[in-house]
Amino acid sequence: MKRRVLSVASECVPLLKTGGLADVVGALPKALAVHGWDMRVLMPAYPGLAETMKRPKVVWTDTDLFGGPAQVLGGRVEGIDVLLLDAPHLYARDGGPYSDDSGDYADNPERFAALCWAAAEIARAGMSDGWRPEVVHAHDWQGGLAPVYLRQAGVEEVRSVITVHNIAFQGRAGADKLDALRLRPDDFTSEGFEFWGDISALKAGLVMADAITTVSPTYANELMRGEFGMGLEGVLQARAGVLHGILNGVDTDVWSPDTDPAIHPYSARTLSEKRKNRAALIKEFGLGPVPGPLAVVVSRLTTQKGLDLLPDRLAEFTWRGGGLVVLGSGGPEIEMALRHQADLNPRRIGIRTGYDEALSHRIFAGGDAVLVPSRFEPCGLTQMYGLRYGTVPLVAATGGLADTVIDANPAAVSAGVATGIVFHTTDALGLEQALRRLIALYDDTKTWRQLQRNGMKAELDWTRSSAAYATLYEGLFE
Repeated sequence: MKRRVLSVASECVPLLKTGGLADVVGALPKALAVHGWDMRVLMPAYPGLAETMKRPKVVWTDTDLFGGPAQVLGGRVEGIDVLLLDAPHLYARDGGPYSDDSGDYADNPERFAALCWAAAEIARAGMSDGWRPEVVHAHDWQGGLAPVYLRQAGVEEVRSVITVHNIAFQGRAGADKLDALRLRPDDFTSEGFEFWGDISALKAGLVMADAITTVSPTYANELMRGEFGMGLEGVLQARAGVLHGILNGVDTDVWSPDTDPAIHPYSARTLSEKRKNRAALIKEFGLGPVPGPLAVVVSRLTTQKGLDLLPDRLAEFTWRGGGLVVLGSGGPEIEMALRHQADLNPRRIGIRTGYDEALSHRIFAGGDAVLVPSRFEPCGLTQMYGLRYGTVPLVAATGGLADTVIDANPAAVSAGVATGIVFHTTDALGLEQALRRLIALYDDTKTWRQLQRNGMKAELDWTRSSAAYATLYEGLFE
């Protein structure tokens, strides 16, 4: 009989995605199944999601879930066992999952507290179909209160884990919401979930969960330092004994250049076919000849991603023969600066705002190098997609970027293990020098081909990581 784990998250591929969190939540159930764990994913029933389920069944109900009736619908979506928390008073919004054009929803604390409350109740009493988890696995601040509600209910036999995908988002709410969030005042202390006078849902999970994971070993170490911990470094230092860095993987069924339906297929053995995707991408973005490396960016356009440094580096990069294709959205100043560069040099720089999944596949297939100059990066999937597609990553030495890309320094190149360019100090000079190295390496055809092939052969799937999660779950009962 398989053991049971309830994954609690605000988004999940293929139902809804705003970032890498959704990819991870969607990939884990299949990856863990081979280790004997039955994972079901609980997430909000945002508008239209229930219709994607095959024969959904009501498996849990509540007459008053933070202001209105609610039910959980159970069913399968593309091979994943999904539980949708159907509470229209909380989730029936015209905007996105967290905000609309006016900004974040004012009741986000209640919306995701309700998700956590439902998770804890399912763990306490099970569902109408008899399924009850042994482990509750919460993701980011949106799942952070689930371990708290488990403790408040005295559910000691069910263990809890929280994964920090990005510590910058902490789910803070005013102390006046203690009653509204059904939290005990006794835990509103510096040792509990109080954070600078506010409630912090993320801190609550970090303090109360039986185990903490982050999405890469380097990020786990970084989070215990002030420059990365965002004020929670002391909490993580105190709980270092239960802190684990488990690197994310990628779904190699979805991200595989030899079977990807969105592109002209190729493999490490047929790399010359990649050129057809490069030519198609240049045509799609209306660029002219690009004699140097065609760099790509698929990202949120934010200072966290280091992309504010990029516009002023482009004049030299394009003068030396490089080109750039960007897909993303975010900070208006960064977007405006990149558009200005594209207006100055439309034959070398192309930009599309928003997100388009199929286009992202075409970009990875057609690019020569993917730029990820992040100031901090918990794990990052972009560089992994680049490795899979022979699109050489240029990354900052932080978090999961440092864990997944081997710098093309002389020793690594000589040993035949290099997979990309890793630069230290995420500043203008660091990025400028890295772009110069990119051009030099691209001109060295033999070394460049080796970088591409090494990256495409790297083990990036969930095999090792899912085994680490399974071992972690099992260790909670020892």
